[in-house]
Amino acid sequence: MNFKLTDEQRLIRKAARDFASKELAPNTREWEETHTFSRKVFDRMGELDFAGLYVPEEYGGTGVGRLTAAVVFEELAKGCFATAVYVSVHNMVTNLIYQYGNEEQWERWVTPLATGKMLAAYSLTEADAGSDAAALGCRAVRTEGGYVVNGTKLYVTSGGVADIYAVMVRTDDAQKARGISTIVVEKGTPGLSYGPSEAKMGLNASPTTELIFNDCFIPAENLIGGEGEGFNIALGALNGGRINIGACSVGLAQQAFDYSLTYAHKRQQFGKPIVSFQGLQFLFSDLATRIEAARLMVYRAASLMDEGQPCVAEAAMGKLFATDMAMKVTTEAVQVLGGYGYMRSYPVEMYMRFAKIGQIFEGTNQIQRVVISRELTKYKGGKRPDLY
Repeated sequence: MNFKLTDEQRLIRKAARDFASKELAPNTREWEETHTFSRKVFDRMGELDFAGLYVPEEYGGTGVGRLTAAVVFEELAKGCFATAVYVSVHNMVTNLIYQYGNEEQWERWVTPLATGKMLAAYSLTEADAGSDAAALGCRAVRTEGGYVVNGTKLYVTSGGVADIYAVMVRTDDAQKARGISTIVVEKGTPGLSYGPSEAKMGLNASPTTELIFNDCFIPAENLIGGEGEGFNIALGALNGGRINIGACSVGLAQQAFDYSLTYAHKRQQFGKPIVSFQGLQFLFSDLATRIEAARLMVYRAASLMDEGQPCVAEAAMGKLFATDMAMKVTTEAVQVLGGYGYMRSYPVEMYMRFAKIGQIFEGTNQIQRVVISRELTKYKGGKRPDLY
């Protein structure tokens, strides 16, 4: 296994790193405190080719693949975790439409999405359908020329600001998972409205809202794939999304680690820098080891996906380990700074609040354990095909 990035990947990483340090990091605190979503920032990411990372060039993307995308999301998260999250969701939806849609849908949506002319959102969760996503109740009833949608969707990243929404709806009440379909809903469609932006403990630069459908007519040509295929489409998208969130969490943890280590070199107690105390040295050693382990797990899952290999368990493992790791690293960063770490004048408390959501979205970490255990028990004796 070769863990060395190619020259192209290093150039892309540098572009993402420079953008994050110059245009994201200086504004993160202000965006967080003022609940500001910056469309200009997304436009800029479109110019830098970060909006169509999985889409071929003929449809406006770069087609660089999952591993390179993971490198990009890691770097963006070092600048602003909220921004990295919503652009990762955008790429997830763009790829969903490209992977499961038809040529007319590619031209209509994929090209403007991949070039950053449009922003995409993903909508699966409902008030009574979270971890049990197949229990969703937002209904799309077949009518002449399309569907009439009624119901609500919850916790939609980029809700209210996105231009299109990939929405999982129920088209058959007689079946559970097989009664779910995927439709694209465009902003401004009559019958679509939004709840107020959710008051969250973090990630306020990425608005989260409820979608409300009231006799909302959606043309039949907005159906992605076939009726009844929506649940599998949703799970396929989430599998890649977990790699993205794992990468974002690695970047966030690295940022918190770097900040706290720099602080420990400067902070003097008992006549010497606190980094000279063995207790902190061992702590930093353990945290650095966890970050590196998480990075390799995420990169491994991304590489398997690029190769077309099975990676459901690996993606879930990477997301589980990376997000738990980020929670640990950011919490310890607050501890390293002591009382200063608890103050909003220092960024580590913000990093800690950011990290928590990683353990919840794209499937809670408890659900990741369910996914992993199901994959393991498919094979007698727990033996899986040897991918090593």
